[in-house]
Amino acid sequence: MRTSRGLSAALAVAGLTVLTACGSGTGSSSGGSSDGSLEVWSRSSPVTGAVYKKIFAEFTEETGVKVEYTPILDNFEQRVAEAATARDLPDIVINDSGMLGTNVSQGLVQEVDRDKLKGSADLLDRAWDQAKAFDGKYYGVPFNVQSFATFIRKDWREKLGLKQPRTWDDLTALAKAFQTKDPDGNGKDDTYGMLVPASTDRGYASWWAASYLWQGGGDFLTESGDGKYVPAVDSPQSVAAARWMQDLFCEEKVVVPGALTLQTKDAHEFFSSGKAGVYMTGPYMVGKYDVDLGKKFEVIASPAGPGGQATLAEGENVYLMAGSKLQEQQRRLAEFLISPKGQKIGLNSTRPEPPVRLSVNKKVDTVAERGGDARWKMFVDEFNAHGRYTPNVPNWQPFRQKSGETLNGLFARCDADPKAELTKLADEFKQELETQKVYGG
Repeated sequence: MRTSRGLSAALAVAGLTVLTACGSGTGSSSGGSSDGSLEVWSRSSPVTGAVYKKIFAEFTEETGVKVEYTPILDNFEQRVAEAATARDLPDIVINDSGMLGTNVSQGLVQEVDRDKLKGSADLLDRAWDQAKAFDGKYYGVPFNVQSFATFIRKDWREKLGLKQPRTWDDLTALAKAFQTKDPDGNGKDDTYGMLVPASTDRGYASWWAASYLWQGGGDFLTESGDGKYVPAVDSPQSVAAARWMQDLFCEEKVVVPGALTLQTKDAHEFFSSGKAGVYMTGPYMVGKYDVDLGKKFEVIASPAGPGGQATLAEGENVYLMAGSKLQEQQRRLAEFLISPKGQKIGLNSTRPEPPVRLSVNKKVDTVAERGGDARWKMFVDEFNAHGRYTPNVPNWQPFRQKSGETLNGLFARCDADPKAELTKLADEFKQELETQKVYGG
């Protein structure tokens, strides 16, 4: 998969193409399929894609509007960039809220009038925040939200007579025990403490590290007033948090082999296959691990760091792609996706890999729809009490990619000095803030 920098370049060209198509009247970047169906893409596994198909079938039954749906898991953003270059975008893309800035800056998406969208008042205000761009306008419709928590092999913990971790020190000690004390009892040195997807692809290392950075009292950026930002990634708290994460790799040596090239889609099996005992991930994994492990695992709120508790908050938006000739149908599908019916189907009862992680609709009880599972209540509570979105700069992706590369390098080179590396990163952040015209220093 190409890096974000390569992707940004491709999107820059694609964005110009889309804007030209929309503004000139000479063509369209998308116009549905040949039979007038809405063309919809989502970044989804086949399992999740099957649930989307149920949603779209119900939508078609209710409205008569057909949907041509394609779930794509690998190289999703590259596929979107290629479609934009070819002026053949789908009508709707369902993708990470973190892609909002890129989509807006490259002209790939339409502005959304929140007040004219049926059911919009029923959505959580915090969910709408993930669809709001730096200019205060909305360029997506929130479809789901999520927080993160710590998954633990409960059977291993109880076999070793250890308590649930409440602090970073507890967490490190638990991971060390899983690494060294043969928790599965097979007499082999084949278990690891912590599962970490720390690849530079899509900035995964930064994505994984965000919660821990905030738990340590650090941050990527801080607001300086009037919508301006200054780097905070080199603050003493940020440096201390980065050093603690580096120590997991270098001093404690409790991280699974190959972590530096792992993306989440490849990481999940390490936990269910008995290779790792601690994994910070989202609610979408509860159902899968219920099938794979039964009662052998538990989910707890992530232990507090020196700065307290915090978890990355994010989700997925419904993006109404620019240039579509089916704008009324786009709107109607977006309205159905956020409706109680659409959200309930998306929560997928108690089955694995739901497209809707936590419902954005205030009229839908996520916990009830997931069978009253207390673990899902914990995710809801974590989102509400400790969830933090990444800074609302015009385009977050360059910051995520730059920080992902720096953190990956720190984890790979044990002699690297976190303070020196984060000082360099802060300078890169300053330059990016200036490029995006939001530097407040």
